[in-house]
Amino acid sequence: MGQKPTVVLLGTLDTKGIEYGYICERLQQEHGVETILVDIGVLGEPVVQPDVMREAVAAAAGHQVDRLIASGDRGAAMKAMAEGAAAIVKELYEQNRLQAILGLGGSGGTAVVSHAMRQLPVGVPKLIVSTMASGDTRAYVGAVDITMMYSVVDVAGINQISARILSNAAAAIAGMAKAAVPDMSASKPLIGATMFGVTTPAVETARKHLEELDYEILVFHATGTGGQSMETLIRDGFITGSFDLTTTELADDLVGGVLTAGPTRLNAAGEVGIPQVVSLGALDMVNFGPRDTVPERFADRRLYEHNATVTLMRTTPEECAELGRRIAAKLNQATGPVSLFIPLRGVSVLSKEGQFFHDQAADEALIEALRQNVNPHIVEILELDTDINDPAFAIAMAQRFHEQYQAWLNNR
Repeated sequence: MGQKPTVVLLGTLDTKGIEYGYICERLQQEHGVETILVDIGVLGEPVVQPDVMREAVAAAAGHQVDRLIASGDRGAAMKAMAEGAAAIVKELYEQNRLQAILGLGGSGGTAVVSHAMRQLPVGVPKLIVSTMASGDTRAYVGAVDITMMYSVVDVAGINQISARILSNAAAAIAGMAKAAVPDMSASKPLIGATMFGVTTPAVETARKHLEELDYEILVFHATGTGGQSMETLIRDGFITGSFDLTTTELADDLVGGVLTAGPTRLNAAGEVGIPQVVSLGALDMVNFGPRDTVPERFADRRLYEHNATVTLMRTTPEECAELGRRIAAKLNQATGPVSLFIPLRGVSVLSKEGQFFHDQAADEALIEALRQNVNPHIVEILELDTDINDPAFAIAMAQRFHEQYQAWLNNR
């Protein structure tokens, strides 16, 4: 029988020590796994004995825990401990001493624990029992595979409810830690593709074509977290080619829409050096919630109610020009092969001629900015006299990706 898996428990042992002790006991005695208890508390002495002291956690971030406590600024102290915790868990993982990680807490503890968890690769089991799990968890989960379990009652002692919840958590993380990692070494190349409702026909056509060429396609909904997730998997080495047809998240980041993936969107493939084909899908729009949530400053803009919960706003020529400059700057930094496909007759279903978002001036501003700013020695530009959802556009993009990917493989 092989070595027992190890679950790292990360948390504030001054305020949640009893609960962590309870879970440690369940893991060791009932589930037969090893534990490493890491203390990130800054309010008082730990209630249970940690395996990694809070002094070591603070030192990993370049701080002294006594000074953090003496400052009286709990927010700053917890931020420092979050950085230290991230360094500690990464080191444990690299030493093969972390097969899974678990944390407990309210808003503060969940923020620290989730920050550390997000530094671990996708696939490493991550579980948080939290009072914050029954709401918007995007700030905690981000773009990785963190599982959140609602604590129902506050994480404050062991009682009839918390004992059941924490026992379930122990069983869940133990099961994940023990699960065999599937051998995917003989699998097809994993390719990331981005899609939105208004670019679905293009991506579906391209996906079928690429699958016939023996690729496995992961389609990501370009909703902010979708783009972040794809780029996380690229950086972690799971995805080895990028079919980034739908770059709409960049428009939300520029203008202030609700589906931004942040300013680093479109960076990962170029940084890692994998093949990428890129297009301008849905850069004609910025996303907001229901109509009455659109900021007042946009009251005079062209708005389209996609459904009861989604309102789209047409990007202006000025915004499109800036998007073109930003995309060019990102692609110019690529360390691997990159092709940019430009549809001359519309970047979404809504911007074709005769449709609600058709705006020739805006489209021309986007395209001209790309022509002026893309470095042709690094980025191959292909302009097609179609809209983005024309099957010919999708097939051309997929075929160029295949040629690019095979050449990249042969030159590695």
